[in-house]
Amino acid sequence: MAADRPEPSESPGLPADWSRWRDQVDLAGYDERWRRMAEAGENPHGEADLVSSYHPTSVLDAGCGTGRVAVELARRGIRVLGVDADPDMITAARAKAPELAWLHADLATLALDERFDVVVLAGNVVPYVSAEHRPAVVAACARVLADGGRLVAGFTLRPGWPTPAEYASWCAAAGLVAEASYATWDGAPFQDGGDYLVAVHRAGREGERRG
Repeated sequence: MAADRPEPSESPGLPADWSRWRDQVDLAGYDERWRRMAEAGENPHGEADLVSSYHPTSVLDAGCGTGRVAVELARRGIRVLGVDADPDMITAARAKAPELAWLHADLATLALDERFDVVVLAGNVVPYVSAEHRPAVVAACARVLADGGRLVAGFTLRPGWPTPAEYASWCAAAGLVAEASYATWDGAPFQDGGDYLVAVHRAGREGERRG
C-alpha cells in the first residue's frame, strides 16, 4: 500500500474529552509507556494479539493514534491502514513508520473503497468521539468491513461514556452481529459491572463463531 494518501480539505473539530486528554499528553514521550511495559516483561501488544487471532489479511486501525497497534500488525505481515482525526497523531505515526499507509480523516465521515477483514477501535476511540457522532462512527466502520469481517472495539466504562448496551445498539443499527465480549484484550470474560469492555461484532452472516 502507498504510504501517502490524499488528505481531506478540512476536518471537524476534535471533541472536548479528546482535547482535554491531548492537553495533558506529551507525544514525544507517549510511547514510553509501552516500552516500559515490555522492559518489565509485560505484553504491550494485547490489541494486536486479539486482532491477529482472527487471521486477517487486512486491518483498518481506526483512531490509530501514534500507530502502535498498526505498526505491530504490519510487523506480523498484515496489510494495515491507520486513520486518525488528530493531525499530530498522524504526523507521529508517519514518522515512526513512513512505509505504512496513514490517513488524516474524521471517522464519522470516513469513505473508503477498500474493505477490511478487521476494523479495530482501540485506546478509548469510541468514548473520545463526540456523543452525537458515535453511531455514525460505528456505521462508517461497519461499511468498510468485508463480508464476515469483524469490528473490534475496546474502551473504558465510566459515567458519561458509552455503556455496553449503547455500543451494542449502534452496532446492531449498523447491521453487525454480536460475537464476543471481553474484559481485557487478552480475552478475560466480561461481567456486568466491569470497568473495561472489548466488544467483537461481525458483518454479514454470522458464520462460525470464534471459540
